[in-house]
Amino acid sequence: MLIAKHALWQGGLHPEDGNHAPYHAEIREVLRDIGLQLTVADSYAALFGRPDVDFVFPLLNRGGFLNSEMLVPLLCTRAGIPFLGASPILRGLGDDKHLAKLEAQARGVPTAPWVIYRRGAPVREGACPMSARMVVKPNASSASWGVRDADSWAGVKAAVEAIHAEGHDAIVEPFIAGSDIEVPVILQGGVPVILPMMQFAQADPTLLRTYDEKRDLAAGGQRYETVAYEDARWQPRVAELTRWMAEVFHPFDYGRFEFRYDVERDEMLFMEVNLNCNLWSKKAFAGSAALAGLSHAELIETILAESLQRHGLMARDRALAA
Repeated sequence: MLIAKHALWQGGLHPEDGNHAPYHAEIREVLRDIGLQLTVADSYAALFGRPDVDFVFPLLNRGGFLNSEMLVPLLCTRAGIPFLGASPILRGLGDDKHLAKLEAQARGVPTAPWVIYRRGAPVREGACPMSARMVVKPNASSASWGVRDADSWAGVKAAVEAIHAEGHDAIVEPFIAGSDIEVPVILQGGVPVILPMMQFAQADPTLLRTYDEKRDLAAGGQRYETVAYEDARWQPRVAELTRWMAEVFHPFDYGRFEFRYDVERDEMLFMEVNLNCNLWSKKAFAGSAALAGLSHAELIETILAESLQRHGLMARDRALAA
């Protein structure tokens, strides 16, 4: 079963979710082309009972409520159905940016200073690592939805309260002028394998990337270019830090580990991990796979086959065939 918000989509950009809709439709067609007997669903309700499927490919992450990324893995676990990706508790750990940063900090992985303001808890100025410019975003934000910036405590507090009013926890950290380094990782033989690193290169490193820009909904298009990251000085260090973080979430089938290069301080800082990251053919993960010699369809099939094998389904099918 493919379960995704836009799993039944037939058109172009969605008015709110932008390119996420054609992405879900593309994955649907790739899975069909592989030759799978595919059931398609676009809501959690498909898993409230026990559907007649033996595996779930979950892309229904942003359900519009706090910690929604854990619900499909939880429903699959409840029904006893194997699924692609990490366990519910690891999905929650990865999508909670604060907890992921704590894991990084515990392993000596550099991070920027930050503070978490949980919904319903006090919003105190003393805990905030104020700088000239601050970034405020939902603690489980993906594709930069809900991201704001502020240049004063009053602005930070207002942004946090707005995020709380939307039903989410807020994380606050100084803005870092620089570029994002993306490290795609897949499992092969149960071992995390780092694919070619990618960089979101910005002509202006002080620009704040937005949800509308990432979803192709912004006027003027994207203000950055996705390119191979080939800095020989930093690559080995980024790979080392990624391996340390991958151990935290193993096994996760596929994920993207994100770092921010601080051009002013010449530092590489861990930002977050996206375990159920975007696999659209036009995004960074697929671009990285292409550099490794994998077509988009081969990438999807490789990730899926590894997970099926991990869950014992490939071994069972081979035995039946024999």
